[in-house]
Amino acid sequence: MPKPSRHILFIPAILCLLISFTGFASPIKKEPPVKFPVITLQTLPGADSLSCIIPFSRAGNLILIKAKADTTVGNFILDSGAPNLVLNLTYFRDYPTTHFSDGEQTNITGSTAPMLKTMVSKFELGTLSYSRLDADLANLGHLENTKRVKILGLLGMELFRQCEMIIDYEKSLIYLHRIGRKEASSYQSPQLSNTADYSVMPIELKDNRIITRIELGGKKLRFIIDCGAESNVLDSRLPNAVFSKVTITGRVMLTGAGNKKVEALHGNLKDMMVGGQVIGSLPVLVTNLEKTCFAYSGCVDGILGFDFLSLHKIGFNFVTRKMYIWK
Repeated sequence: MPKPSRHILFIPAILCLLISFTGFASPIKKEPPVKFPVITLQTLPGADSLSCIIPFSRAGNLILIKAKADTTVGNFILDSGAPNLVLNLTYFRDYPTTHFSDGEQTNITGSTAPMLKTMVSKFELGTLSYSRLDADLANLGHLENTKRVKILGLLGMELFRQCEMIIDYEKSLIYLHRIGRKEASSYQSPQLSNTADYSVMPIELKDNRIITRIELGGKKLRFIIDCGAESNVLDSRLPNAVFSKVTITGRVMLTGAGNKKVEALHGNLKDMMVGGQVIGSLPVLVTNLEKTCFAYSGCVDGILGFDFLSLHKIGFNFVTRKMYIWK
């Protein structure tokens, strides 16, 4: 396989994994005035430490969180497959932009337009506040049409690199703690007090993406953990031993950025081992992931999205590089 270009970037998996069917999307619904959800705040020792509990809603399999970019308030999608904050060009088109000539947006369906970058003076998420925050600009109109909701942007990994995040899909809550300098090696959420409730496994952060190791068909594979991916994805170029664990049930079309489409297979995989736990059966899409190679970190073998993450309460400490999977 050719060596990936140093300039190829993996854009949010959410833009790559929209399953396309014949038909027409309904107009985006008109939303009532947006109010911030009730936030439970716990101030901890150290001025750089904060905890909050953020309620979320869902658009299909995607997590929607209220946040504020300068004076604009509305829905943002939590997307750990995006390296940075991404703003919807539709609502931020008046912001000054910089063309990033050394990069291009790349996804499962291929390359799209050169990247546009801008800066947000102030960004607020729960009790966390960011100043002079760099952001990518992208047209998310096709995503809004599919989900029938106004979407201001995507919350990428750069926002959470100093945090512990626990996602409880059953209760629709995110427990977020910004880890202070003095507690970097010692902080642990009260939810982790009973070690029998969960398993722990290491993660890597490569180019602001969460990478974990899984075992399937006797092979050790590198997967992206992406809460912005609506489906799990497996690279079609993997060995036959891996596909002995996959039962194909049909075909779908994937829509990438710019509405470009590519055909994929869908099916079920069994006996995947993650963090010492065997996952009996999971839905999966099978397609060529050559276009998702990182600039400096090589390629991945698959993506773990909603169908995996929503099975458990799941947590991440991005400072100590650990993932917690509740049993």
